[in-house]
Amino acid sequence: MTQEGKNAKPPARKRLLGVLDAIEIIGNKLPHPATLFLVLAVLVLILSAVLASVELTANHPVTGEAIHPVNLLTGAGLRRIVENLVRNFTQFVPLGVVLVAMLGVGVAEGSGFMSALLRATILAAPARLITVAIVFAGVLSNAASEAGYIVLIPLGVIIFRAFGRHPMAGLAAAFAGVSGGYSANLVLGTIDPLLAGLSQESARLIDPAYTVNPAANYYFMAASVFVITAAGTWITERIVEPRLGTYIGPPEQDPAGDAEPMGKLSAREKWGLLAAGLSILVLAGLVFWTVVPPDGILRDPQTGSILNSPFLRGIVTFIFIGFLVPGLAYGFVTGRFRTDADVVNAMGRTIGTLGVYIVLVFFAAQFVAYFGWTNLGLIFAIRGAQGLAAVGLTGYPLLLAFMVVSATINLFMGSASAKWAIMAPVFVPMFMLVGFAPELTQLAYRIGDSSTNLITPMMSYFALIVAFAQKYNKDYGIGTIIATMLPYSLGFFVVWSALMLLWIALGLPIGPGVPIHYTP
Repeated sequence: MTQEGKNAKPPARKRLLGVLDAIEIIGNKLPHPATLFLVLAVLVLILSAVLASVELTANHPVTGEAIHPVNLLTGAGLRRIVENLVRNFTQFVPLGVVLVAMLGVGVAEGSGFMSALLRATILAAPARLITVAIVFAGVLSNAASEAGYIVLIPLGVIIFRAFGRHPMAGLAAAFAGVSGGYSANLVLGTIDPLLAGLSQESARLIDPAYTVNPAANYYFMAASVFVITAAGTWITERIVEPRLGTYIGPPEQDPAGDAEPMGKLSAREKWGLLAAGLSILVLAGLVFWTVVPPDGILRDPQTGSILNSPFLRGIVTFIFIGFLVPGLAYGFVTGRFRTDADVVNAMGRTIGTLGVYIVLVFFAAQFVAYFGWTNLGLIFAIRGAQGLAAVGLTGYPLLLAFMVVSATINLFMGSASAKWAIMAPVFVPMFMLVGFAPELTQLAYRIGDSSTNLITPMMSYFALIVAFAQKYNKDYGIGTIIATMLPYSLGFFVVWSALMLLWIALGLPIGPGVPIHYTP
């Protein structure tokens, strides 16, 4: 074949990059993300009135109760909007979580502790392993709830920038692990007992004695950690980072531009790291004393469990303290902090960088609240589930179609447990009747749900991801994030689905004593 013939059709990779570029261009032509959330909030108000007027309804799969759209363009609706404007903002969960955690991070950064720690440890590691380490840590971080979003994603940005790599690639690698790999882990997380309880109640519609344990998907999800890590690393280095190119940003848009040079540590810095390390050991000992013993005061007082304990529910407190204390130790030993005013100013500088995020959250919180009030997410989820049930597919095609529906519904509803509460009573019994165990149905749901976490603005921390990106380039918008993360979303769905089908074909248990098939 001639060279001209070879170039007649662009290679698949080039076509993919062209599609991603088009998505980014179109997406970034949308208004500023804050304005976009405002527009979406207004559209929800209009849609609520339209769908209420045509009496679109759905029957709840558990109670049988008819669910109607709530028209917010009425007197009652407008009063609710006016009365809850401030509450929507202040009670938007990610806002408080991020602000509290960033107070501690601000001390650690302002003292120079973060810079010195990176220079002493991470930058001494082989550069080739950095991407793997970030994705792997991101996948494991979901055991600590929101910790990955708050800590690991900005850390991924800093690390990539320190290695001279594009900061957006670091953000993407960390975000892919934290959010796209949300269901995979080597330990059980808080989501496992939540989903298992819903699956069990749904299974008992068919088999009143059926039990689903929280470790029902553990074997598969533990194996998934390594598959998702490998996929995330490959996508980062072969697709995302080459597409982003070399990062060149003006100093005012490059927070790393003010970072300390990555040279050898001074004697004072070494003493500071030693003091910080000792403080971390003391904190670790305190956590051990309150969590590890069976009667630890931060375990669940009723059951003695760690899964649903004050420790995990209050993990942000430990993130705050975990950055604050070593930051203080390092800062005062090295002389970066001399008075309490220095510490407070460090906190203030960090909160100051979150100004755009706070504005984004204000409008995002209104949109999310309105969408919940209207019942539209609930109605769309129920009707989507019923539509799949009516298609008439069986066997593995039915399972794959269910995963696609789960992934699609995730674009409209953010909470994994809320969606499963709606979908489980429909699909768990239906799949049991065609021979699939409830635990397998739950597994398929988790794969579909996790895969699209990366590209849905309904995800609570999406606004934070946009804010992180705009610290490096003020022109980055929703289109940039979606275009950057779409290869991960598609790649994770494909490799995870393939892994599940292979698992089924080999007849392997997906959890301790958990079968794949169910005999009605």
